[in-house]
Amino acid sequence: MSQLSLSWLGLGQLAASPWHLLLLAGAAWLLARILTWSYRLHDICCRLRCFPQPPRRSWLWGHLGLIQSSEEGLLYTQDLASTYGDVCCWWVGPWNAVIRIFHPTCIKPVLFAPAAIAPKDMVFYNFMKPWLGDGLLLSAGDKWGSHRRMLTPAFHFNILKPYVKIFNGSANVMHAKWKRLVSEGSNHLDMFEHISLMTLDSLQKCVFSFDSNCQEKPSEYIAAILELSALVAKRHQQILLHTDFLYYLTPDGQRFRRACRLVHNFTDAVIQERRRTLPDQGIDEFLEAKAKTKTLDFIDVLLLTKDEDGKQLSDEDIRAEADTFMFEGHDTTASGLSWVLYNLAKHPEYQERCRQEVQELLRDREPQEIEWDDMTQLPFLTMCIKESLRLHPSVTVISRCCSQDIVLPDGRVIPKGVTCLISIFGTHHNPSVWPDPEVYNPFRFDPENIKERSPLAFIPFSAGPRNCIGQTFAMTEMKVVLALTLLRFRVLPGEEEPRRKPELILRAEGGLWLRVEPLSV
Repeated sequence: MSQLSLSWLGLGQLAASPWHLLLLAGAAWLLARILTWSYRLHDICCRLRCFPQPPRRSWLWGHLGLIQSSEEGLLYTQDLASTYGDVCCWWVGPWNAVIRIFHPTCIKPVLFAPAAIAPKDMVFYNFMKPWLGDGLLLSAGDKWGSHRRMLTPAFHFNILKPYVKIFNGSANVMHAKWKRLVSEGSNHLDMFEHISLMTLDSLQKCVFSFDSNCQEKPSEYIAAILELSALVAKRHQQILLHTDFLYYLTPDGQRFRRACRLVHNFTDAVIQERRRTLPDQGIDEFLEAKAKTKTLDFIDVLLLTKDEDGKQLSDEDIRAEADTFMFEGHDTTASGLSWVLYNLAKHPEYQERCRQEVQELLRDREPQEIEWDDMTQLPFLTMCIKESLRLHPSVTVISRCCSQDIVLPDGRVIPKGVTCLISIFGTHHNPSVWPDPEVYNPFRFDPENIKERSPLAFIPFSAGPRNCIGQTFAMTEMKVVLALTLLRFRVLPGEEEPRRKPELILRAEGGLWLRVEPLSV
């Protein structure tokens, strides 16, 4: 065996086998990594001293646990925006830094940075990966850019126009159910429950051309989507179950897998059935037949779309985009509609003005349905929706992970590797951006009042290159359903004030209960 003097390490004359050398090399590598990590952490800490910090819980926990998914958590976020104005530094444990942003001037450099420089932080979003795959919500890099360009035509107004009739039909079903419940003595309704089923009903028709009649009878597919949303939100609150191995050993993990299989099987079956019709008819004949019925659904668009090189989406990609749209399209819209009904119930003078606007629009029109061209004829109702989305944004926060340094307008630098949380809720409730932010005042969105305000002061659908591709779809559905609801019902406050509970989407703890009274139309 070779002899090697290790006296320079103070070990004297020892026999050094290859294993000793390997161990020594490993220890040196580990020490180098620790030193590099320590230097980087020290450097980040020094560079973050220019950002104010709220008091920490302790040196070990940092600020972890100070903001809960509850009413109190939102009020704490509101206090942070009021106290610090634009940004503050937040520590998750002793070494994970987060920059919380509450002001348009600091939001812009982050949201408008290229996706490669400020990609989505995937710690939370990865929980949805088995369900939503590589759809627009979760994909990144070239794949996201390619899919975004390919999917943009799916939200062109020519595609969206026929959906207005679907929105009318789904709202009619919901209102018929309300009238039946009121006639039976039940006028105290949970808005989230009823409106969620209504938006899912609409989406199934817009995405798949499938009518499950889910507002009137149970649907396994709809139940699976609702269960998946609830399970992801629940897992987010259970830090010990963030590891996949442990999570899938639990009953919740097994339920999550079963629900994923059910949703995927449904989507796959629709895709396969639709693919079989394309070769038989040919694309031109297929489009012509669809044009006659005026319903080109989301699956049709995905099947027919091609990128710059003529490449089509795979079945797996189509499933991911369809499942993503079903998830993102139902809960956010249901939240927005529920909260605007709550705000109008609390402010009957605004509710009545909206009702008069709708009555004037539909005067002498039979049947009394909202049409695509009516969207611009409801200015006050639109202002009421926007003010409600300001007070109660469906998504309260979005995250970005800086892959490069990002320079803010005042010269401060967010270092590479730091996570940015753009607080939509904090920005919408920031008194330096919105005077009297807790007051519901639709006139904030009067055209004269928005001229001097930053467009990033109001970002319920995010902003920049990764903004919500479906925002026109969502706003159109909210206008249609709200207009018809106010035409047919008077909405009154419930017996208890709702407590907000932001998880995936801003909801009310225990539901949002309002009273409804039918109006003679």
